[in-house]
Amino acid sequence: MLVKQPAPRLPPEQFDAYGFSVPIETRWTDNDVYGHVNNAVYYQLFDTAVNRFLIEHGGLDIHSGALIGLVVESSCRYHAPVAYPERVRVGVRVDRLGTSSVSYGVALFAESDPSARADGSFTHVFVDRTSRRPAPMPEVLRAALQGIARQLAGP
Repeated sequence: MLVKQPAPRLPPEQFDAYGFSVPIETRWTDNDVYGHVNNAVYYQLFDTAVNRFLIEHGGLDIHSGALIGLVVESSCRYHAPVAYPERVRVGVRVDRLGTSSVSYGVALFAESDPSARADGSFTHVFVDRTSRRPAPMPEVLRAALQGIARQLAGP
């Protein structure tokens, strides 16, 4: 019987790989019974950082704009715990930019540690608020996202 070996685990992402970051205070209620921030909170922190970037730098009007971003996929790899009352930084970068979708690289860092405690991905599809059909991103949003796009090595 042939047994497939698992792929080697990639090391944690590094802080300098992210074009935008948000400092966030952990809260007492973020900890779970095991004494660390619960895994579901990491997704809330990623969502908060991405949307803060979109609002502050991309001109996204979450309350009445014609366009909204829907999360269609997300993932997270956990490397080391975070616990209240730690201050963290959530890094955001763009890994892929389409006409109406964007895939972000996201990571959570302890305040003074350049290695991610957790890292992953987060994908938005921008849709018309009313029809919920994909819609092209406005140029101001696209330009902001290009500003934090991951610089990939060429051939």
